[in-house]
Amino acid sequence: MERYEVNKVLANFKETIDALDAAIRPEVLKKTLEKLNQDMMSPTFWSEPNQAKRTTKEVSVINSKLEKLADLKNKFQGLTEWFEIAEEDSEEWDILESDIDQLQKTMKIFELETLLNGPYDLSDCLVELHPGAGGTESQDWADMLHRMYQRYAQKRGYGLEILDYQAGDEAGIKSVTMRIKGDYAYGYLKAERGVHRLVRISPFDSNARRHTSFASVDVMPVIDDEINIEIKDEDLKIDVYRSSGAGGQSVNTTDSAVRITHLPTNIVVTCQNERSQIKNRETAMSVLKTKLVQEEIRRQEEEMKAIKGEQKDIAWGSQIRSYVFHPYQMVKDHRTSFEVSQVNDVMDGDIDGFINAYLKSGHER
Repeated sequence: MERYEVNKVLANFKETIDALDAAIRPEVLKKTLEKLNQDMMSPTFWSEPNQAKRTTKEVSVINSKLEKLADLKNKFQGLTEWFEIAEEDSEEWDILESDIDQLQKTMKIFELETLLNGPYDLSDCLVELHPGAGGTESQDWADMLHRMYQRYAQKRGYGLEILDYQAGDEAGIKSVTMRIKGDYAYGYLKAERGVHRLVRISPFDSNARRHTSFASVDVMPVIDDEINIEIKDEDLKIDVYRSSGAGGQSVNTTDSAVRITHLPTNIVVTCQNERSQIKNRETAMSVLKTKLVQEEIRRQEEEMKAIKGEQKDIAWGSQIRSYVFHPYQMVKDHRTSFEVSQVNDVMDGDIDGFINAYLKSGHER
C-alpha cells in the first residue's frame, strides 16, 4: 500500500474504534464490574449457586470486552506511531502492512461480538436438523449439513456433543440433535435457523438427473439453570429404548436411550449418547427445559420473533439459503444476498461470511 492508502485505512480504524467505544461505553461497564466484584466478595455469594454462576459469567464477559477494546486502542496507537517513522519500500513498511491486516481481522471479529448482545447470545446452543420430503435424497442432504456444522464448530474451537442421532433408512439421517459449546455459539449460529435448499445431480439417481432437496435447521440457546421453570412429574411420559447410532464401537446394546414427552405441550426430546440411562435422562431433561423456555419466549414475543423466528415449511419458497452444485456452483443466502462460488469450502464449514452478513444486516429475530 502507498502512504495515502495507509493513512486512509488508519482513519477508518479510528472511526471504527470510536464507534465501538460509544457502543460499549467502557466507563459504564467499569462501574458495573466494580459492583459485581463487590458482590462476589460477600460471604454469602455462593449460597445461591445459579445466581453466582450468572454473576461470574457476566464478570468474565465484561472483562473480556474491556480488555479487547483496550488492546485495539493500544495496537492502533502503535500503528499510528509506526506509520510516522516507517519509510515506504522498507522492511519496516512491510511490518506495518502486516500489522494492519492483522488488526483489521481482529477488529472485524470484535465488531461482530458487539452485535451479539441478546440475552442468550453468549450461550451454548442446540442445533437440530431434519430432512424435508424426498426420502434418501433429503436425508443425505441433512447429513451433509450435519457434517458442515461439525466442521464449523471445529474451525472455531467449539465443543460438540451429539445428543440424539437417527440414521436414515438407506443413507443420511432422519434427524440429529447436537449441542455446540463455546462463547457466542448461539449468537453466531442463530443465523443458520431456517430451511436450506440443495440442487445437485443425485448420486442416488441411476439416470443422473438433477434433484432439489430441503432440510431444516433449528437453533436454540441452551438455558441450563439460568431460568427457573417448573416441570411436574405427572406432566411427563418417559420411555426407555435401545440406542441406535452410526455403527461400530459406538453402538449401545443396552436399553439406555431415553425419550421424554411433555404432555401439556406435546414436546418430545430424546437422548442416547450416554451408556447410562440416568445420564441420558438428565441430558434429555435439560433439553426439555430449554425447549419449554424457548416456547414460552416464542409465545410472549411472537410478534417480534425475537427468539424462535417464523416457522416455515421445509419446501420450495421457504428456504433461507440455496446450495447449487449443478449446473453451476454457488451458495447464496436469500436474506442478505451474500453469495460465494466455493461450494466445497462452505460444505467444509466455511460459513462465517453468511453469518457475518446476517448479523450486520440486522435480520436478527
